[in-house]
Amino acid sequence: MGMDSGVNISDDVAPYGGESAFTQLEHNIVAAYLITAGVISLASNIVVLLMFVKFKELRTATNFIIINLAFTDIGVAGIGYPMSAASDIHGSWKFGYTGCQVYAALNIFFGMASIGLLTVVAMDRYLTICRPDIGQKMTVRSYNLLILAAWLNAVFWSSMPIVGWAGYAPDPTGATCTINWRQNDASFISYTMAVIAVNFVLPLSVMFYCYYNVSVTVRRYKAGNCLDSINVDWSDQMDVTKMSIVMIVMFLVAWSPYSLVCLWASFGDPMTIPAPMAIIAPLFAKSSTFYNPCIYVVANKKFRRAIIGMIRCQTRQRITINTQVPMTTSQQPLTQ
Repeated sequence: MGMDSGVNISDDVAPYGGESAFTQLEHNIVAAYLITAGVISLASNIVVLLMFVKFKELRTATNFIIINLAFTDIGVAGIGYPMSAASDIHGSWKFGYTGCQVYAALNIFFGMASIGLLTVVAMDRYLTICRPDIGQKMTVRSYNLLILAAWLNAVFWSSMPIVGWAGYAPDPTGATCTINWRQNDASFISYTMAVIAVNFVLPLSVMFYCYYNVSVTVRRYKAGNCLDSINVDWSDQMDVTKMSIVMIVMFLVAWSPYSLVCLWASFGDPMTIPAPMAIIAPLFAKSSTFYNPCIYVVANKKFRRAIIGMIRCQTRQRITINTQVPMTTSQQPLTQ
C-alpha cells in the first residue's frame, strides 16, 4: 500500500486531526473495509439475536453466553466501525479528545468482554463433559454470575487508561484511537503486561486446560463405547464444543497481532514498528466481530436449522431437536 517500512512520526505532529502516517488512498481502502465489515457484522449478529428470539430451543444457559458475545460484536460494529471509517474518509481522527477516549475505551471493553465470555464457554464445556457432577449443579444464576464477572472485568481494564494508568491516543494512522503504545513509559508497560497476563495468558491457560480435558474425556468415552451411558445429548454437546474451539482459535488469530504490537512497543522502540503492522493489527482485532456468526452456523446443526427455518419462515417446532436423555442445566431452555 505504499507504506514505509517503519512508523516514523515526529513529536510535533498534532495528536488529534493532525498529519497521518498514511496516504488518503490508504485511508479510503481502510474505510471501505470497515464499512463492508461493519454492515456484515451488524446484519449477521442481529440475525443471531433474532434466532434466539424466534426459537425457544436455542435459549439455553450455554447459548446465553453466545447471546452476550453477539452483543459485544454489535457494540464494536455499531459504534467503533462507523467512527473509525468516518475518520479514515476524513483522513485523520475527527471526534476530538473526548471521542478518542470513548472510542478506544469501548473497543477495549468489548474486546476484553469477548475473551472473558469465551473463557466462560470453555468452563461450561469442561463442567458439562468432564465434571457432570458439578455441571448438573450449575444454575442459571451461576451462569449469570460468570457472565457478569466477564463484563465487570472488561469495565475495569477499559476504564484504567481513562483514569491515568497508561492512556488512549490516536494510533500512527491518525484515524483511529487505541492504547497509546507510542509513549512506552512505565505506566504503559505495566498496564500492557497486566492486560496481557490477565486477559490473554490466563484465559488461554484456562481454555487450554478445559479443552484438553474435554478431548481426553471424549477419547476415553469413545474407547469404552459408553457415549450413550452419560447424561448428556452427546451430539449436541460435540457441536457446541467444536463451535467453541473454533471461536477461540479465530479469536487468537484476530488478537495476536495486536498483542504483538503492544509487546513490541513495551520492550522495543515503537517507532520501528512496521507501518503495515500498525494498521493491520487493529483491523485484525476488529475482524472478530463478523466471523463468529459464520462459526455458529457452520459448526452447530441447531444454528443451521434455525437459520434455515428463519429463511423459510418455519415455526420453531419444525426445527426442534428432541433429546433422548435428560439434559444438563447448560442445555435446558432458560425459560423453563
